[in-house]
Amino acid sequence: MLNPVTSEFITSLCSRFGEDILRPTSDLYLEEPRKRITGHAGAVVAPRNTGEVSAILSMCHEQRIGVIPFGGGTGLVGGQIMAVDQGVAPLILSLERTNGLRAIHPSENVMIADAGMTLAAIQDAAESENRLFPLSLASEGTCQIGGNLATNAGGVNVLRYGNTRDLCLGVEAVLADGTVLNNLSRLRKDNTGYDLKNLLIGSEGTLGVITAASLRLSPKPARVGTAILVVRDPEAALELLAIAREISGDAVSAFELISGIGMEFARQTLPEIHQPFAQSPEWSILVELGVPAALNPETLLEDLFVAGCEGDLVSDGVIAQSLAQRQEMWSLREHIPAANKKIGAIVSHDISLPLSELAAFIPHGMAEIAKIAPVRVNCFGHLGDGNLHYNVFPPQGCNASEFAPLRDDIERLVHDLVHAHGGSFSAEHGVGRLKAGELTRYGDPTKRAMMLQIKQALDPRGILNPGAVLS
Repeated sequence: MLNPVTSEFITSLCSRFGEDILRPTSDLYLEEPRKRITGHAGAVVAPRNTGEVSAILSMCHEQRIGVIPFGGGTGLVGGQIMAVDQGVAPLILSLERTNGLRAIHPSENVMIADAGMTLAAIQDAAESENRLFPLSLASEGTCQIGGNLATNAGGVNVLRYGNTRDLCLGVEAVLADGTVLNNLSRLRKDNTGYDLKNLLIGSEGTLGVITAASLRLSPKPARVGTAILVVRDPEAALELLAIAREISGDAVSAFELISGIGMEFARQTLPEIHQPFAQSPEWSILVELGVPAALNPETLLEDLFVAGCEGDLVSDGVIAQSLAQRQEMWSLREHIPAANKKIGAIVSHDISLPLSELAAFIPHGMAEIAKIAPVRVNCFGHLGDGNLHYNVFPPQGCNASEFAPLRDDIERLVHDLVHAHGGSFSAEHGVGRLKAGELTRYGDPTKRAMMLQIKQALDPRGILNPGAVLS
């Protein structure tokens, strides 16, 4: 049983760390981006460094006060928000002030950064040394690297560079009792026992609070090419992906599926966003290649276009001829979530499937959802790594609130179909609180039992992000 944050506890915090340790208990910390959860908190604190994080967690452990680690607040599964009916008001621990760049080693392709650095700041620091930190998300100006690690975030470049876990060499983290794990390794090989960093990465703050990380950088591709190609259907898109890999090797950095509905949503709600086609095609892909100086990415994309046309996979396309055109293409893709928000989704899904199952799943899911209601499905996302955002919207002229009673039925249907196709109900957003029940429903019971044992070993009083992941 956890205890509430008392006025005496807050006074003790201020006495020890100064009154500026506190932050206003505002909507910034209490509202989930999709407004599905409104949270509560006994107090919000923003420590300045790892030592203060350690001391605060030690105090909370002693007094059995729940702690929610808070990064940029961009999570979409409620991992950073506790609703009133989910437990005693916790202490929110914001990492916003631990935002320094500790070191960068260009010759090693390594950066050591505090957890509170935004992803955009990480990217800029790498760019300043002519290096690339390839994690790329729509929320990169706000999300923080600690949160990216806690959720094992994905994004558009997973196909080539991997998830956040693959971009991390080591972490510094504070455990529930205030003990500090010092594991900021810069080594590619360190075969000395359990891989504790990978236990913490993706644990969503339930096992420890990541305070810093050693990040893997990459050389920047000398030349980059981008195109949007109209494809016959998702099956053709997957065939085109195989051809792109044959033509360019491992140079495919991104391979994004875009539906005509997604383009139309952007056309309707964001007219300032450039559209590559006068009429929105039913399906298209955005492909990006990063190649050495000796290769011409535009030539490779032309070869891909020709091969796609000859194979009856591609019917039209645009190859960017300038940086401005590349940016326009990416702007369209990155603004699809913003257009979705303006339209208003009934329910959104972050799913992954084996590549061989994708082409069958997409129309199958749409047909089954149509049996529940005459809705629209905007299917888009990271086709190259099997991650789709399969979002359901009301018919044109209707409001999502009219279909709110069907939300749970649609979500259950989609997740059941994903499970039947060998996929996952959470691809890159995590489990949080909104999907904790799904982990029990679809997860392997032995895996869940092991997770509970690990949680009990590292956080025996259950103070770290209570209710997240393991409900």
